Amino acid sequence: MPDRRPIRILELRSVRGTGGGPEKTIMVGTARTDPSRYAITVCYLRDLRDDAFTLDRVARGLGLDYAEVTERHSLDLSVWPALRALVRSRSIDIVHAHEYKSDLLAWLLARAEGITPMATVHGWSGTSLKERRLYYPADRLVLRAFPRVVAVSSVIRGELEQAGVQPTRIRTILNGVDTGTFRRDPARVAQARARFGIPAGAVVLGGVGRLSAEKRVDLLIDLLADLRATHPMAHLLLAGDGPERAALEARAAARGISAACHFAGVCADMPEVYHALDLFVQSSDTEGTPNAVLEAMAMEVPVVATAVGGTADLMTPLEHGLLVPRRHPEALLHAVRTTLDLPDQARARVAAARARAVGALSFEARMHAVEAIYDELHATRPQAPSLTAVA
Repeated sequence: MPDRRPIRILELRSVRGTGGGPEKTIMVGTARTDPSRYAITVCYLRDLRDDAFTLDRVARGLGLDYAEVTERHSLDLSVWPALRALVRSRSIDIVHAHEYKSDLLAWLLARAEGITPMATVHGWSGTSLKERRLYYPADRLVLRAFPRVVAVSSVIRGELEQAGVQPTRIRTILNGVDTGTFRRDPARVAQARARFGIPAGAVVLGGVGRLSAEKRVDLLIDLLADLRATHPMAHLLLAGDGPERAALEARAAARGISAACHFAGVCADMPEVYHALDLFVQSSDTEGTPNAVLEAMAMEVPVVATAVGGTADLMTPLEHGLLVPRRHPEALLHAVRTTLDLPDQARARVAAARARAVGALSFEARMHAVEAIYDELHATRPQAPSLTAVA
């Protein structure tokens, strides 16, 4: 008789603090999967020194099968027997890894336990020398051995091909958005603005994401200071936290706009954030496929964004939003002023962006594509890969 039990998948990732966009993809994707077809365990490697880690609460709040492997430091070898035991206890078929550390562990588990590895590459955006010179090159070598690698943008797909991953093994699957949760309700706007202390009559720009160097939130601070010369009621709402927060607050103070900059920190209710906005601005130097752009599109908030990573995969310029070159503050400011000063054009882009989010960029469309890979891998059950494999 055919094997009718669910395909058993381990989602494996190592991250600190509250994580980022990939956590939404992993958690919400697991919650939306049909458990009669796919039995998914979400596993995070948790550093015991990390006091900000909250993903266990998020997973349990969604009712997921959650497991974590703790480590005393980043090279703690005790994670290896713990992972092997978890794979055996859950009878795992596929380990789905999500960054360089879990990619290596998935390959080792394939060798030791006979599971099938796959990986989703969200991008290599770290800035440390160790990441750039050691971890990322090693990761690209390991990924050459995987039977399937998901790229979240066409840019990442190109990087994988350049690294030697065979094109037939790569699937480009853009991130998706939950268009039911991220749906605009005009009745919530006033309440959302009051929640963040934004005065009536303000023009509200928003930035969403980790306050880290590659996000270039410093450009948003400067943009606001310059914009207020022509739009004196402009305010900036920043949702997210990170190592650059103190420096950004000091920058706002130095530009004399502290009262117009609202640092909201990590927000549990992201639709409330988007309800407070008149315009979403992404100023990043690097991105994978930015979930914040997806969410803004679904929430019918006009988008101005740097044309980095997978952003151009999400938006057709002038049709769904305005794209500008990275590290070009004058172009960013011009696009923001154009959006605010030509509202009819902005509304047309917003309607087109919402339609795209509901269709090709919906979470359902993304999950169907990922599930097709699970089915394919389970049906073919390739042999454990070798780093020298070229077939």
